[in-house]
Amino acid sequence: MYLSRLTLSRAPEVAALAQLLNPADEGARLDAHHRLIWTAFAGDAKARRDFLWREEGEGRFLVLSARPPAATGLFDDPQIKPFAPDLRAGDRLACLLRANATRTVKTASGKQHRDVVMAALHPVPKADRAAQRDRIAQEQGTRWLEGQGARAGFKLLGADVTGYRVLVPPGQGARRPRFGVIDIEAQITLTDPAAFIARLAQGFGRAKAFGCGLMLIRRG
Repeated sequence: MYLSRLTLSRAPEVAALAQLLNPADEGARLDAHHRLIWTAFAGDAKARRDFLWREEGEGRFLVLSARPPAATGLFDDPQIKPFAPDLRAGDRLACLLRANATRTVKTASGKQHRDVVMAALHPVPKADRAAQRDRIAQEQGTRWLEGQGARAGFKLLGADVTGYRVLVPPGQGARRPRFGVIDIEAQITLTDPAAFIARLAQGFGRAKAFGCGLMLIRRG
């Protein structure tokens, strides 16, 4: 795998596309950024997405990918490093994760993926939701990450939900789908390094096309 930093070029021809590359609406902006990052992996028109990405602001992105990004006129030369961490059972890591945290439930019409925070807020009276939102996001985000750890080779030591917001991606019709984005800072200890690295490559949660799922790690 490769961990790369992509920085949007400041060339005049790229700056002229600013309104297309960075629309004001966040849902539309993440969609535009996903298409933008695809340009660095567009060598095979039939290839499936094999990268995760995260917006860092001011035209900067971090990308974890199975193949190195190619140079493109839309970005400065990419900064690329091989990503092969030497991890052992018992290692403690500090983590930064932006995710669409969902839980799969069975319904009469089939399986549905429900945002864990939205689901917990739903029974709360609308007048009280703003006041309860941070507390519920903290509780549900922590519980969700604990469940991820049970399947991805780590034990959660602590978690702090630093943000939660609901985005509406571009689409057709009045009932466009919404999804929640939760930001979590966490401390973990590894129980199965191989399973953990495999999950890092796959990403956590859903909405990966919209900049979710990439977990950043450091020893801590």
